[in-house]
Amino acid sequence: MLFLSCLLTADVFAQVASVKPEKNQLEVAIAAWGATSIPTAVALDGGYFAKHGLAVNISVVAASTSVQALISGRVDIYQGGATAIGGNLGGADIIYVGASVDKSSLMLLSQKGITSFEQFRGKTISTTSPGAFGEIVVRMTARKHGMEVGKDVKLIYHRTPGEALSTFLVGNADGLVIGPPHTDLARQKGATVVVDYYKDGVKIIGPGTAVMREFAQKNPNTIKAYFMGHLDGLKRALDDEEFAKKLDGKYSKITDAALLAENYRQGARVWNKDMSVDPAAIRMVLENSPDDKGKGADPKRFYDNTIIQAVNRDYASKLFAGEVK
Repeated sequence: MLFLSCLLTADVFAQVASVKPEKNQLEVAIAAWGATSIPTAVALDGGYFAKHGLAVNISVVAASTSVQALISGRVDIYQGGATAIGGNLGGADIIYVGASVDKSSLMLLSQKGITSFEQFRGKTISTTSPGAFGEIVVRMTARKHGMEVGKDVKLIYHRTPGEALSTFLVGNADGLVIGPPHTDLARQKGATVVVDYYKDGVKIIGPGTAVMREFAQKNPNTIKAYFMGHLDGLKRALDDEEFAKKLDGKYSKITDAALLAENYRQGARVWNKDMSVDPAAIRMVLENSPDDKGKGADPKRFYDNTIIQAVNRDYASKLFAGEVK
């Protein structure tokens, strides 16, 4: 019976893996390499996208630019965060079709002497692109403390996490909202953690898989193949920590072994095996969006779990038996 079961499982994998992508070359944009994107790096260099018939090119592009590239068709997939919701609110039919991460790994850090959010009143916080998750969580935290972004605290925007970190490290910002590995680099320089959004249980989609709805409708098998490659990369990353850290170092340009180990640890706690989009994560963005059109918008407008649910059922549930249905 065990032998038969193994044969059946292998047969299911063979059937799913034989799905023929409608488009076999993909242009993918990400905002930055970091802890959340380690499985993507493993999928790319480990040959897992190629295993499923895809030639994937990944470019690091600022979040706001990535959304524009998605709309224009210069990229097929934006593996990123809240700016996809901003693009939808702006009139583009962008949707999430999966979420490789749905828990926040962001931290709000401060210069020496600031230990509470209230102390940021009249001060500045360095972050990435307008509408990205850094801005969203600061707006959320400000609202909880009866403060307002733009009035009580100022955000300084940057194209990349590295640029946001640099502004903070040279003392041109009082705070920094960012994710690993940049959080670890800032803490090594003496930054203080004011808010750990992971410990607070903040739900986000970052990075999520954002596409134009029309692309998803025309290329469902391509997206399935992309997800299967990513899931293979995720499993390899979990099973082979040294390989994952090696690729993290390659793409993030980190050479410090302790920093790579910490980056891996922080990433592994938020990587999704079930990549279904949680509407609660979208609702959090809408409630704290700088765009008033987000208030009261239906989260269902911003995602479609049809493709990832099929992949979970036929593929992820076999890779991660007992953990994904």
